[in-house]
Formats: sequence, structure tokens, C-alpha cells
Amino acid sequence: MSERGAARRLRGACHCGALRVEFATALEPAQLQVRACQCSFCRTHGALSISDPLGLLTFQATDPQALVRYRFGLKLSDFLICARCGTYMGVFMEDPGGDLGVLNLNVLEARDQFGAPSPMNYEGETPATRVQRRRERWTPARLEVA
Repeated sequence: MSERGAARRLRGACHCGALRVEFATALEPAQLQVRACQCSFCRTHGALSISDPLGLLTFQATDPQALVRYRFGLKLSDFLICARCGTYMGVFMEDPGGDLGVLNLNVLEARDQFGAPSPMNYEGETPATRVQRRRERWTPARLEVA
């Protein structure tokens, strides 16, 4: 965990509860940058992304059948979706330096505590620049499947 102080644990779940998430961060919700990716997937899902490189993000699937791992575009990471209710939870990327993730803040119980989103456009990134950006900005992550 970070050296910023005690971590707060923000929790959330998909609509039906089959997928859960815990986001540990020492930052206040208003301190986290909210990003509105402009890709077709994120716009379709109304996704708003947050991350903290000094935090910890844990995705949990209580039923392996409920977890859909969807890859598109550069196919560098898995977009985590509930097979039952269709909720988009976030993105999980396996990385030799440590797995990383970004969270769709709309699944959090405390979603109303965050600031306004900034539109982001990642078109034109090469695989190498995309991975490097994620290593700098994304949260260390775990994916736990029961």
C-alpha cells in the first residue's frame, strides 16, 4: 500500500452482486482523476475510470461462470463484465512487473463522491506506449475467482 497514510476501502459490485470490487487508496475520492475514455466500448457503457498507482484494486468473482473477460482493440487487457447482469466493472491487465487495473467508478457504492470526468482519447497509441501509460497511472490489481 502507499506511503500516503491509512487506506480507505471503497467497495462496490455489479448490479446482481456476482462480481465485487474493493479499491484501497489513501486519496479522497475528490482527489482522484475521473477519466471518461472516448473509445466506443467505454462510451457505450458510460464508463468513468479511476486509478491510484499507490493503491490496490481487487476484483472478486464469487462464481467463475459470472465473469466475462472481453478483449478488443490492441488485446492487451481484459474488460471485466458480469455475464448475468451485463455490468462493466473495470479492466485487468496481467503484467510481468505486477498486474494492473482500472476501475469503473460507477460500480462503487460511493460513486457520488467523485469529481467531474475529463474526456480522454487514447487512439493512436502503440502497444508499447499504452502499456507504459498504464504502468504509470493504473492501480496494482488482483483478480480473485472462487
